[in-house]
Amino acid sequence: MSHIVTTVWEGGVQFESDNPSGKTVKIDTDVEGQERQGLSPKAMMLTSLAGCSGLDVVSILEKMKAQPEKFKIVTKGHLTDEHPKYYHTVEVEYHFYGNNLEPAKIDKAVNLSIEKYCGVMEMFRRFATIKTSIHFH
Repeated sequence: MSHIVTTVWEGGVQFESDNPSGKTVKIDTDVEGQERQGLSPKAMMLTSLAGCSGLDVVSILEKMKAQPEKFKIVTKGHLTDEHPKYYHTVEVEYHFYGNNLEPAKIDKAVNLSIEKYCGVMEMFRRFATIKTSIHFH
C-alpha cells in the first residue's frame, strides 16, 4: 500500500499539502514579520504521532465501552543541537478526564497503541527515544 501526497509551494515559505483523503494542510515556518498560516514540518510530525496513537486509543476504548469525558495528548519533541536538527527524545503524555474513568482499561488501550498498533510511533522509534506517561484527572 502506498500513500501519495502532493505539496505545492504558495510563495514565501508557505506550502499546501494534500493527503489521500483530499483534505489539505498549510505548512510554513517562523519568519520575522510574517503571520503563520500553517504548521511547521517538525510540529506536524508530533501532530501525526499524537493523532495516530489517539485514534488507536479512542477506538480501543470504544470497543471496551470505557470512553473518558475528555482526552488529550501532549507531545514534546526535544531537538538535537546540531544540524540537521531532529527529535532525539519525544515525550507523549496521555491525559484522561472524567468522573468514571477505568484506569485498567485505559492503561491497556494506551499500551496496545504504543506497543502494537501505532505505525507512526514505530517510525519515531527508529530515530528517537520515546517516553510515555498516562495521567488521570
